[in-house]
Order: sequence, then C-alpha cells, then structure tokens
Amino acid sequence: MEDAAMTGAAAARSPSTASYAAHKRPPWSLSCLFVLQHLLVQASLLCVCHILLLQKLPQENQKQLLATSLFTCGVSTALQTTLGSRLPLVQAPSFQFLIPAVILSRQSSAADRAYRHGLEGSLECTSLACNTTNSWNQPIREAAGAVLVSGALQMLFGVSGLCGVISQRSGPMVLAPTLSIIGFSIYKEAALICSANWGLSMLLVLLVMLLSQNLRSCYLPLWTWKQWKGFVLKTYFPAFRMFSLLLPISCIWMVCGILNHVGIQTERQGLPFGHLSAENTTLPAPWIKVPYPGERGWPFLSARALCMGTVLAVTSSINSLGCYILCSRVQHSPPVPRHACNRGICMEAVGNVLSGILGSASGAASSIPNAGAIGLTKAGSRHSVQLCALACVLLGMSPRLTELLAAIPLAVHGGVLCTTHAVSIGTGISYFQYTDIDSGRNVFIVGFTIFMALLVPRWLTAAPDYITTGWSSLDLLFLSLLTAPVFLGGFCSFLLDNTISGTLKERGLLPDQPKWHPATGESSYQASKMESAHVYGLPASLNKCQVCPRTPFPCRVLCPLDEEDAGAEETLTLPEEGTNLLLKPCALVIEADLKQIQAEPQWPAQSEC
Repeated sequence: MEDAAMTGAAAARSPSTASYAAHKRPPWSLSCLFVLQHLLVQASLLCVCHILLLQKLPQENQKQLLATSLFTCGVSTALQTTLGSRLPLVQAPSFQFLIPAVILSRQSSAADRAYRHGLEGSLECTSLACNTTNSWNQPIREAAGAVLVSGALQMLFGVSGLCGVISQRSGPMVLAPTLSIIGFSIYKEAALICSANWGLSMLLVLLVMLLSQNLRSCYLPLWTWKQWKGFVLKTYFPAFRMFSLLLPISCIWMVCGILNHVGIQTERQGLPFGHLSAENTTLPAPWIKVPYPGERGWPFLSARALCMGTVLAVTSSINSLGCYILCSRVQHSPPVPRHACNRGICMEAVGNVLSGILGSASGAASSIPNAGAIGLTKAGSRHSVQLCALACVLLGMSPRLTELLAAIPLAVHGGVLCTTHAVSIGTGISYFQYTDIDSGRNVFIVGFTIFMALLVPRWLTAAPDYITTGWSSLDLLFLSLLTAPVFLGGFCSFLLDNTISGTLKERGLLPDQPKWHPATGESSYQASKMESAHVYGLPASLNKCQVCPRTPFPCRVLCPLDEEDAGAEETLTLPEEGTNLLLKPCALVIEADLKQIQAEPQWPAQSEC
C-alpha cells in the first residue's frame, strides 16, 4: 500500500499531471484562481491601452469606455475558445491598435500631416459637449469606425483561407524573427509605464522570476473534501509556478495600498500620461450598465477610418497568428492547423465588429501577455479561460466594479508587460534551433528583418512628413504600416524566406518521419493527429460541418477535413513538387535533402522551448 501511495504521489508530481493542457479541466478551486490570474494579466494590457488612448477624456467617459471594452473582450474570448482557434487565449486590446489611432488623433483639418509619434497624442476630447455621457468626440467615433472596418476585413481574411495559407507557409525562419519582434514592439511603452516606480516594477519581475524558475519544482498538496472521508489528499501541484503572476501582483498591489494609506507616494509625479483612478470624479460610476449599440453615437466611417481599419486588420491578424503559434508552443501542443487559424481570425473579426458597434475605440485581439503567462505558469486550461470570459462580461456590465481593475498601480502593469513579453522573445529565439543558423542566408534574413523592423519606425517617428502623397488618408495608411514593427518584421521575414534560395535544412523544413510506438500501437503521426483533434477540434455538438467536407467554400477552410484529406494536408511534400517559391535546386541538392529527410528528422510537434 505504501509503495502504491508513493507511486501515486510521484505520478502526481510529474509535469504532465501538474500542467493543464488546453482540453484538460482543473478542479474548481484551481480554476477560480486561474481566472483571477488571467483577469489581472488582461487588465494590465486593457488599462495601459486606455491610458495611452483616452487620458484626456473626463473620468466618467473613461470608466464607461473601459467597461465597454472589457465586455466586448469577454464576448470575443468566449467566441475564440468555443468556435475559434480553441486555444486558451484571452482577448484584449492590442498595442497594434495604438499606432494608427495616435496618428489619426494627430492629424487636424489644418495640417493633416502634422504627426509626431508619442504617448501625449491620445484621443483628445476638446469640446464641452464631451463632458456629457450622451455625446461622443469625433476622433473616438472615427476610431470606432476603423475598428468596425478592421473586423469586416478580418472576416474576409479568415473566410477566404488566407490566414491558414500564410501560417502553413511560415517556417522557423519566419516565426523566429516575427515572435521576437512582437515581444520587442512595446519596449518603449513598458519603459514609460515602469517609470512610475522602477523599484516596484523590478521587485515584481524578481518575484515572478523566483516563483516561475527557482521554485518551479516546489510541489504542495491539494486536499479535497469528501462527505464520507473528510479531507482527502487528491494530488500534488506546483503552486508557486502555477501562480507565479497572481502572487507577485497581489503582493505588490497590497504593498502599494499600505504605503499610500500611510502617506508614502508610490507613483512618480509629472508622468506624461494620466491614470484611470477614481479620484477627482464628479459622478460615481453606476453599478449596473449594460452596453448597447449607439449608446454614445454610431461609428463614423470616413476615408481615414477605412485606411486606419485596413492597417488594424493587417497588423492585428499578424499579431494574432503569432499569438496562436506562441500559445501552442509554450503548451507543447501540436502545430496549429489551417482551419483553426482561419476560425480564430473570423471570431476575432466578430469581436471587433461588436466593439465598433458598441463604440469602443480599441478592438480585441489575442493577448500576447496572457499567452506569455501560460508559458510562465504552464497552466493553460480552456475551461479556465472560458470562465474568465464570463467574468469579463459580468464586470463589463458594472462600471463601478471595473474601477477595481483601474486601481492597479502603474508599476504593476509595467512589470507584468516586461515578464510576459519576454516569453514571446525567448520563444521566437528558440525556433532558431530547427534551422541552420550558421548559414549566411539565415544570418542575413534574421539580422536584416530585426534591424529594419526597429529602424524604419524610429526614422518615421523623427521625420513623419517624409511620406507625402497629397492625400491625407493614404499618408495615414502608409505611415501606420511602416511604423508598425510587427508588420515590417512579419512581411520582411516571410518575403525573404520565400524568395532567397535555400535548402530545406537551412530553412528548418525537414519533416518528421512517423515513429511506431509498441505500447500504444499507434504511430507518432496518429497520436499527434488525435491530440490535435482534442485541442483544435470543434465541440461535439457543433462539429456537424464535417458531414460535408467536400463543400469547397467556406466549410472547407473553417472546419477540420475528413480523415483522408486531413492526412494529405498535414503531409509535407518533396521539393520536386514545387511547394515553395524558391528556385529549383539541382539534382544533387535534392538527393542530399532526401537523405537528410530519412536520416535527420527535425522540428518535432512537441518539444521543450
């Protein structure tokens, strides 16, 4: 009996038991804590985006817009985890929405090209009518119209199957620079937020590092209550690793509250941005207020809104595709199939359309910080994220309760953004192991992509008037695209990797060979296929579209194919069949690549980051 108990305890301490995959359901006690952790990480991105965009609005309008955005993020998260990619991804406003919004707010009727990229260029309400809750400032209505346009374009991207095709043609030499640039893209904003109190921000970073890395092997018992036995030991779980963000955020928040209560100022004065605090508000926020379309006016569609929406659709789609890959990799899940990418973008499109109709100036995209949090905690249950979506909807219907999230100190937001985006950078770098990084071709692609993605936005920030086409809307389109590091990084890496000649080994595209497992009687391909169906497949009650897999459009690109077609889709073909845009290699190179395929299988579906 003792040996059996020790064996069970050892099994409970194994990583596979301790970590929760996307399709696993943790106990309700852990699920509630996971919900709170996801909500706090999402609040950092949500509050920071609203601080940078809406800092000059009256406090009442800020709180209501924040509650509306939280409501739409909850609805979008529920759609994403149920009908979309099915990954445990929380939806939140992305920093990609800030670039065209700030540029749009900088343009005026007198000088449409007067632009200077900075945080002080938020959407400003200048008229006295903005102090009322029934009127809306023109730039915010125009930004909401751009969000509506971006949702319509994203729906087109997903239904046409374009996102799935791009994801399947993106190898390690595309993923590595893109994920790294996604992590680097907010270093300026993170530094400004941390400047509120560098001491508290760095203390939070050190606590997260200590819990997620140094104490990750410390397991604590989990007890459950049974009526006929009382408290029973159920399992052991790595509490410090699973809650490596919840515990530091809670501790720093309480420390800030205590220091402020005794009269010690925890935030530096004179910051170039405001805070969503409840101080100096003339009217208290209502307890219950359900958002409805046209509450503060309808979105304003103009030429500038159309150009801005196009930029938002492109940049947020690239950001979301990178987030899908990041989440699947940190969870050690199978590669994201085409239909999951297409469905995910379609559900994000529905969320953005809803955001625009409800008057939100910031849309919703897959949250990189929440995906990074899964990489730190190794606990990404779809069930917990769906509960988080329900919590967001309920909080979004109560602006008074939303003030609790707005009360989180800025130093906490900065520390959370630093730690979670670092996971994206590290995950991108880890993809280089599947390529021949010593190759001159790969060295040039990586260096050129990262350098240009940081150089061009910096140059256009200093000289925005260099782009002058004579049409202010077209200037907005080009300026927003070229100042988005995510777009530049993804476009350059995809273009160079698919146009510069290179072998399959250099590009990291050598496929795996099926391996037979005597214990299960299945090949690794069959096991991966079954796991992929568990993670990315539609719910059983909604999987009716598999009955018509021969339908060419749109069921073909949004639903899993039948068994024969799915096997054909996942199988990589040989170079002779022309699956890339490279020049045809010579026969000797083909023969060498075939030998490498048979001898050196690389890029496994599940590998340690």
